[in-house]
Amino acid sequence: MATAFADQLRSLSDDALGALIQLRPDLVVPVPSDVSALAVRAQSRGSVARCLDGLDEFTLAVLDAARLSRAEDTALTSVSAILALASAAPADDVRVAVGRLRSRFLLHGPEEALQVVGAVDEVTSPYPAGLGRPADYLDAQAAALCADKAKLRRTVLAAPPGARAVLDRLAAGPPVGALASGGSVAEPVRWLIDNHILVPVTEAGRAPRPDGELVELPREVGQLLRRDSGPLGPLRPLPPAPDGSARDPKSVDSAGAGQAMEAVRTTETLLEALSVEPATVLKTGGLGVRDLKRLARTAGLDEPATALLLEVAFAAGLLGESDAAGTGRGVTTSRATGTVDEIFLPTGAYDLWRALSIAQRWEALAHAWLAMTRQPGLVGQRDDRDRPINAQAPDAERAGAPQARREVLAALAELSPGSAPRSEELLGLLAWQAPRRARGREQAHRDVLAGAATLGVTGLGALTSYGRLLQAGDDPDEHDPLGAGPGGDLMPGASVAVRALDALLPAPVDHVLVQADLSVVVPGPPEPELAAELDVIAELESAGGASVHRVTAASVRQALDVGYAATDLHALFRRRSRTPVPQALTYLIDDAARKHGGLRAGSAGSYLRSDDEALVAEVLADKRLATASLRRLAPTVLVSPLQLARLLGALREAGFAPVAEDAAGAAVLSRPKVRRAPTRTPVSFRLGDQAGPPTLTGPLLAGVVEQIRRGDVATRAARRAPVTVRAATGQSVPGLTSVQAHTQAMAVLQQAVRDKARVWVGYVDSHGATLSRLVRPVSLSAGYLRAEDERTETLHTFALHRVTAAVLEE
Repeated sequence: MATAFADQLRSLSDDALGALIQLRPDLVVPVPSDVSALAVRAQSRGSVARCLDGLDEFTLAVLDAARLSRAEDTALTSVSAILALASAAPADDVRVAVGRLRSRFLLHGPEEALQVVGAVDEVTSPYPAGLGRPADYLDAQAAALCADKAKLRRTVLAAPPGARAVLDRLAAGPPVGALASGGSVAEPVRWLIDNHILVPVTEAGRAPRPDGELVELPREVGQLLRRDSGPLGPLRPLPPAPDGSARDPKSVDSAGAGQAMEAVRTTETLLEALSVEPATVLKTGGLGVRDLKRLARTAGLDEPATALLLEVAFAAGLLGESDAAGTGRGVTTSRATGTVDEIFLPTGAYDLWRALSIAQRWEALAHAWLAMTRQPGLVGQRDDRDRPINAQAPDAERAGAPQARREVLAALAELSPGSAPRSEELLGLLAWQAPRRARGREQAHRDVLAGAATLGVTGLGALTSYGRLLQAGDDPDEHDPLGAGPGGDLMPGASVAVRALDALLPAPVDHVLVQADLSVVVPGPPEPELAAELDVIAELESAGGASVHRVTAASVRQALDVGYAATDLHALFRRRSRTPVPQALTYLIDDAARKHGGLRAGSAGSYLRSDDEALVAEVLADKRLATASLRRLAPTVLVSPLQLARLLGALREAGFAPVAEDAAGAAVLSRPKVRRAPTRTPVSFRLGDQAGPPTLTGPLLAGVVEQIRRGDVATRAARRAPVTVRAATGQSVPGLTSVQAHTQAMAVLQQAVRDKARVWVGYVDSHGATLSRLVRPVSLSAGYLRAEDERTETLHTFALHRVTAAVLEE
């Protein structure tokens, strides 16, 4: 069997062998040494199971037909026998399915003598198409009943209603059930056993079942009960067509682009919230429930969506864990030890990510979502020990999550643009495309749909145009090295998906609209420079496509604290505002600047000084500052036992505008210190790549085929070594009683070096074993022979005193 299988592979053309490797890329990981090794691997359980996982429902049904139609004596089948069993489907579709199986070498041999690869029976159900074993294999009395077709039909028709219900259930598959010791079902099943329609069986190698014995429906009875649908049951040569509503592709792209922009903005909001108030890493790993609720309120999202964006940010390397040493206000300490070991903080990559365009930021999140081996939909559920699964906890790790996302997006991409199937329809389509792989993944596929909607990969339930490009895994256009995007915008290095999304998003704006009520309207996504300025000079009130900020006395004081002067703020608003700057804003800036720095604070504990004696007296008399314990050292100097930061906070809460100064009397700029976690490497992934071994194409595929062919030739040639060499290496060769003289071997090797010819070399290795090898000598000097083995493409060195024979290749 193995030799015949290898011979069939060996007889393939290079193109056909390359096509097999493309269909089953795991066969060349690593590259087999020869065709025989390739044949062994192609018949292994793991490789066959991996190949079956990618086949659709109809092809698997045709494979079951091949298994059912095998002759008992030869275990062979034929295309005509398969067509007879699959008569409920069009013959052309059946032949195409048989071709798919033969191209993958799950079926091999001529059309009238096809053989099923043995590992198929090991990795699939023992009941092909849900039918039981033949009656003559199970029981003699059942075999006699099934041999009389008329009597079998009469017996089945005479079955009581309860017994007929059991028959219909077993006929649909699997054909095995347990006979309970009591209950309402026992009597109908007992009737079927007494009439030899069901046969009691036992499980090989197992003790008797505590709930009763097993019964099996013979194959002939199952085929009789399937007379309307056919022996294989209902066959669907074509995938089910979803009946979901069709959306306008432009509306889908608009909705998806808006959601993509919202996902980027919300992710930034969450990371900024963690920068201000880091979250504690639980001892068991992950983010606590209270912290998740707090972040959800901050971002205005529900908890599942918040957990998804946090998981994606972590996978993208924007969020990380850091030691809590030096953590300031807002971090919860452990009750047991009074300390916090680790906290969640944005990483250094987050600052670089913020400088990118919205489309590029979205792509980083989308790629991380596609690649991460996390299933955020599990957050909030309970594990096997009834414990809640937290965000970032190890319990949410699922190795099959990337494959589930690939499957869902690939299924959506195969539909026409704008198709928005319902979730159940999409699950049915996935179950038809790869039933073995989709079994048990229904919840994971639903989580993929929810995640795609949250990130804007889909819009209105349909795959967006840029999501389709992301699914295809396109690289930047090779003919456009500068990455010129749509409309002539230059986006160096941007992918096609990024350029498509960027064309749908509103253009970044560099201006604002200042209103009379001191609100600042940003009519679009702000440019990074404008966004940085707004973070300092205004407070965010509402976000979205057009965000609204508000200038307050506190925000102006914050701008003055970080180094802006009143003239700088006036110039900034004149430059950025497309509307006249309100007089109230001018007065607010001037008034805040006039008060700002009137008081000067330093550390004594801390001191307070001012050139305005009246102002110092006012501060000293203010009852709200009683806790500061201020006392006068001079008409213009006050001191306090409080530290400088606490004194500044108390003064600002009382309505004053102090400024810190250093030992030389210079003002100290007080931009808040930003903490960052160590930079992490994000997960990288391209959806166009397959799970597992990559598909080989072009010169790489041709090189693999050539290497297998060359190894096969060398292996077969090694078995035909010259008799002189075999005798020299100790093998039994009739008619030879002595080995070749050493001097003659040296002469042959010298001639081979001059002619660059291949030669058989017999030698004794360092362990005393006698071997032979076909090599091409390169040099002969200093007591050593250096020769190249073309099969393994390696250079070998032989000690001349160990060489026992040398014969030129014939």
